[in-house]
Amino acid sequence: MVSGLPEWDRCAVMGVINVTPDSFSDGGRWFDTTAAVKRGLDLVAQGADLVDVGGESTRPGATRVEEDEELRRVIPVVRGLAAEGVTVSVDTMRASVAEQAVAAGAVLVNDVSGGLADPRMVPAVADARVPFVVMHWRGFSRDMNSRAVYEDVVGEVLAELRERMDAVVAGGIAPERIVVDPGLGFAKQAEHDLALVAHLDELHTLGRPLLIAASRKRFLGRVLAKEEGAPPPARERDAATAAVSAIAAHRGAWAVRVHEVRATADAVRVARAVEGAR
Repeated sequence: MVSGLPEWDRCAVMGVINVTPDSFSDGGRWFDTTAAVKRGLDLVAQGADLVDVGGESTRPGATRVEEDEELRRVIPVVRGLAAEGVTVSVDTMRASVAEQAVAAGAVLVNDVSGGLADPRMVPAVADARVPFVVMHWRGFSRDMNSRAVYEDVVGEVLAELRERMDAVVAGGIAPERIVVDPGLGFAKQAEHDLALVAHLDELHTLGRPLLIAASRKRFLGRVLAKEEGAPPPARERDAATAAVSAIAAHRGAWAVRVHEVRATADAVRVARAVEGAR
């Protein structure tokens, strides 16, 4: 359970809206505010429990967008969806964007840096009294691939997440408002992502709900690659995404974050039904 959010009787489904021209998955498709709001409502109709709105690409190698531009992209979409009764999360590394998004109706701050990118983020979220996603993060997108060096990826991610959780709590965010995310694809190679998915049970030792964001990521492309080694494009990884969603739901994830909702919504409901039949 996450204080301040609805309580679902199964793994929740977080739908993604990238209000960006350069997302690795669907860059440009929802860049217009009207299109983005419509997309969010469509995701809810397909089974999303909450919708995550982001205005800055975090794909490997991406450069940061200016603050004013991120605000211009994100706030009208958050406001439009919240006005329609949608449970909205804001995906941002900037405290100013988080603050204005919460004022516009967002009820969750999803910061891929876990508060490390902006020293104002943790106090801002603490003051707003909203839930906060602490993701495992080792640096900005431009050079994160060089940081994907581990001797024991599960142990190191656990230790680094625990350290970050302690810092966030010390900064004033209530423990019951924290969600943790192992950061699949962020400063990780395919073998690291697969190891983390294989050891989700160990992540529960952190004692907080888990958000798993595997949707369309590179490691799925590597798994699906043909013999010649060419991975399928991001939009052809949705069945693989649903498979990870089912695994995550079965292993007790609080929520899964996905670009295409319908198959994952079905997957988590099947996982819940199977658990209920034991």
